[in-house]
Amino acid sequence: MKLDFALLNAIVAVANAGGFREAARVTGSNPSRLSDAVRRAEQQLGVRLFNRTTRTVALTEAGQALMERLQPAMSEVDAALDAINRFRTTPSGTLRLNVPVSAARLVLPAIVPSFLARYPDIRLEIIAESNVQDVFRDSCDAGIRYDECLEQDMVALPIGPRRQRFAAAAAPAYLQRYGRPQHPKALIEHNCIRGRYASGVMGEWEFERDGETLRVQVNGSLVVSVGSAVDLAVQVAIAGSGIIYLFEEWLHPALASGELEPILQPWWLSFNGPYLYYNSRRLIPAPLQAFIDFIRAGEQAADI
Repeated sequence: MKLDFALLNAIVAVANAGGFREAARVTGSNPSRLSDAVRRAEQQLGVRLFNRTTRTVALTEAGQALMERLQPAMSEVDAALDAINRFRTTPSGTLRLNVPVSAARLVLPAIVPSFLARYPDIRLEIIAESNVQDVFRDSCDAGIRYDECLEQDMVALPIGPRRQRFAAAAAPAYLQRYGRPQHPKALIEHNCIRGRYASGVMGEWEFERDGETLRVQVNGSLVVSVGSAVDLAVQVAIAGSGIIYLFEEWLHPALASGELEPILQPWWLSFNGPYLYYNSRRLIPAPLQAFIDFIRAGEQAADI
């Protein structure tokens, strides 16, 4: 029995996403079109592939049996089509990267414009979020993370600055009114602008000097989501409402202009720069391979 390739794609997309709305978001289609495609596939096959309710979409037993055979086959088809890219002068296709908001703000602006100019036939999609647990979420090809433990078969490629720092700062008006802390422990007496991770955790502020590491549980009247609301935190600090502790590069414009003054500089924590993570056992799509080669060339140029 023959089935239109587009219908097969729709089945795989809905099964992987767990629903029509999410599948439409990932594929750039729309839910009604995918629903119609799945309905037509079921009619042609003569079996129901999904059980649908108002809240859930789940594979039936027949759907699971189909996906067990269809998923590897579709992956092979994608790989075969992608292999054609090596015969092109310029690779084409879509590259999806899952990155933390900090990387989108501090790392990618120095890379993306020149990469897009070098590879005009590649469409680059950046998914920037605060919750960065799964590199391959939303069908992403790779992701950027900061010095995390590698899962099996994962490759880490350095990307962006290799050393970064957190910087503590406050507005001149705040320091004039409340004083300049001389030691990290003094932050306990100050109004600090804190960040909450998507997991709900509000981490301690970590400092380091001459091999000594110090963690301080600060307090303050403002808490923002790490990533999505950090720009608000910076503006609040500039307005004189509290002390902020953030990536030095993120605060650089305000520090350079004098809107914020650095404090506790000998204690600023230094850490490794981010890495591009991808799976070594997956066939690397041509757009991702082009990005990897581009990053490696940049790293080599920086070493010269």
